Parts: sequence; C-alpha cells; structure tokens
Amino acid sequence: MSRLVFDGVSVRYGHGRQALTAVDGASLTVPSGQVVGLVGESGSGKSTLARSAVGLAPVGAGRVLLDDTDVTRLRGRHRPLQMIFQDPYASLDPRMTIGDSIAEAIPRHAVRGRAGRRAEVARLLDQVNLDPDRAAMLPSRLSGGQRQRVGIARALAGRPEVVIADEITSALDVSVQGTVLNLFREVQRRLNLTTLFITHNLAVVRHVSDHIAVMHLGRIVESGPTDEILANPRHPYTRELLAAVPRRAAASPGGGDPGAQQLVSAEPADPHHPPGGCRYHLHCPVGPLVRDDRELCRSRDPGADAESRPHRAACHFVSTPSLISAPPGKAS
Repeated sequence: MSRLVFDGVSVRYGHGRQALTAVDGASLTVPSGQVVGLVGESGSGKSTLARSAVGLAPVGAGRVLLDDTDVTRLRGRHRPLQMIFQDPYASLDPRMTIGDSIAEAIPRHAVRGRAGRRAEVARLLDQVNLDPDRAAMLPSRLSGGQRQRVGIARALAGRPEVVIADEITSALDVSVQGTVLNLFREVQRRLNLTTLFITHNLAVVRHVSDHIAVMHLGRIVESGPTDEILANPRHPYTRELLAAVPRRAAASPGGGDPGAQQLVSAEPADPHHPPGGCRYHLHCPVGPLVRDDRELCRSRDPGADAESRPHRAACHFVSTPSLISAPPGKAS
C-alpha cells in the first residue's frame, strides 16, 4: 500500500499572455488503500492533475509523491501508478487484440514466457468478470462496458500501487454504469488499492469514495471525509455543486435579489487570467457581489491559510455562522 501526495503541483501550458495554468498549486493527499473522489465542473483541472501523476502532463512546480518518492523524477522507469481513461475505446489500440493490449502492460520482470503471459492475461480478464476466451477479440467486437473492463484489467496488469480512474463511467450507457462502478469498487477493496477517482457526478462519489476533494479553476477548495463533505459542505462552491440541480429546477435564477442577479449575469472567470483574491468571488452566492462586508474576497487569496479551516476550505468566512445567510436588507 502507498500514499499518493500532490504537493503544490502546478501545470502550465503555452507561453506569454495566452498561457494557461490548468493546475495552480494544488495540494491533495490520497491515503493508502483508500479512495479519494475528485469533483468539479469541466475545465476545473481534475484530469490535468491526474495526468501529472502518470507523466502525461508537465509538472511546472511542486511534487507528486508516492510515499517519499517523487514520481515525476522517475525518468525512463516503470511508474507504480496506472490510469484508467474516460473513453475505453480511444484508450485501446483498435488493431491489437484485447489480450495483446493487456499483455503489453505487464512488466517484463513479472511474468516470463509467452505461456506465462497468456495465463496472466486470462487471470486479469477473469478478475474483471470477462471470459478469458475474449482475449483474441479486437476492441470493436466488445460493448462499451466490456471495453472499460478491459481498461481496468490493463491498469491492473501494470502491478500498480496507485490507480487513477478518470471519469470511467461518463462515456458509458446509464444501464451499465452501475455494473462497472460496482466492479471497480470490488476490485479496489479486494486489492486494497490507493485510488484517485475523478468524476463530476456527486452520486458516483457518494458510492465509491472514502474522501472527497473539490476543485475549482485549478485549485483544491475543499476536502474531507465523504460523509462530512456531503452532509456539511463548508465552501460555497461545494454547496452550489450539491444544490445546483434542485435549486435551479425549483426557482428562477436570482429571484428578486439584485446581488444574485449580478451573479447570474457575471461572465465566467477566464482561466487564462483568473480573478484576484478568491477565484470564486465573481459567482459566490455569499461573496462581495451579494454582501457589502466581504470585499476581502476580491483581494486576499483564501487558500493561503486553508489548512487551519474545517475541511481545508479555501474560504475566508467558512467559520462564520452567517456564511450562507442573506445579508441584512437583502432578499433571503
């Protein structure tokens, strides 16, 4: 078992004014043998953070530690981390049989001889509830759910200490999502794998995760045990994620509150030039556009002392009893 730690990781693409900092000083710990669900809207940097751990995204600053080893420095060596990708078809070579795809991921020192590799492929397919006879098939002959099972088997073939699962059910039909999730959770528990599970679906997070981390504009804004985060979220962005669907369906955006109307009409933050202070303040329902007493949010980064707050929440007012209350004189 191993612990995965992202220590102040930053990933930047491009140069000059058009450069994009996809991940900005993100720190996150995935405890040994447990599942951390990383959630956030599209473009928040979730997948980029994951890719930085497996060498698919350039780490401009910070470290990715597996126990005490910085995996970003393992040049040309086998990394004890494996990734399961979002699109199971795009992640498999359409010209290779699924048996060859899985065998390719088995470390050379783990199994010797062709017969040994064939036996190992059969064992891995059986582990993900696929008939070993399917090893001779091409990916095009399988359903989406079966291809994702192959993706899981291929990740396990690498003898990982840590598995990163990136939106592994989002490309699947709803009818098979639950089956794949149950299989993944069963395999994770059986092998006691340290797992970073990336998704935008909070129902999925509740089902598979021991801990939750919430990401917004390249930064972790809240993290903690799953039950605590879902029952008592401390960051306004997390509250919005949890309440988004029922709130928007139940009432017209903004109601009669002029401050809330400003939030609805505000432009999305530009990831190339993110706002100063709290990056969420332009859309925060309890921030400076709604409350006159919270100008601090425009100028001071709340992430600097997040460690001292409940759930490590990157919010200046997380401990304020009136965090979610309407300001005096405005509609509630």
